[in-house]
Amino acid sequence: MIVPAYEIKVATHAHGKGVFLKQPVKKGKVLLAPDAINKLYNEAERAALVPGSPEDDACVRWFETFHTVSTDWPDDCYVNHSFNPSGLWHLGFIFATRDMVPGDEITVDYRFVINDNEKMPFLDAETSKEIIGYTWEENLRLSTEQLLALL
Repeated sequence: MIVPAYEIKVATHAHGKGVFLKQPVKKGKVLLAPDAINKLYNEAERAALVPGSPEDDACVRWFETFHTVSTDWPDDCYVNHSFNPSGLWHLGFIFATRDMVPGDEITVDYRFVINDNEKMPFLDAETSKEIIGYTWEENLRLSTEQLLALL
């Protein structure tokens, strides 16, 4: 669930669409929160998803090797990647990394939402660098450190 008022329009950090704020949000505030997790997918179930399917596109790492698939959150899938994100993914929540104004795009660093050492099938739009998932230990340590710095 995207918490502040928003709209979907042409992305600035990627090809396709993105999520843009319609109201200001202060640094550290929640931008996105889980509201209906019905199932966690284990490693084998995650691997069995058809690449490019709606389920695969809506799949994110929740913790360790467990993932959620949330096709009932249709607009959440428009949160794009950035190595300089406006949002921090931490255990299923996205927190604002800075004060944001209407028109700002919500982005996250995809290295937090994909598997250990998984490579995204595209490069970062701004740097042309590969996007490779953090290990779970790196993910939890880095996102916790970054969240503490926001608060």
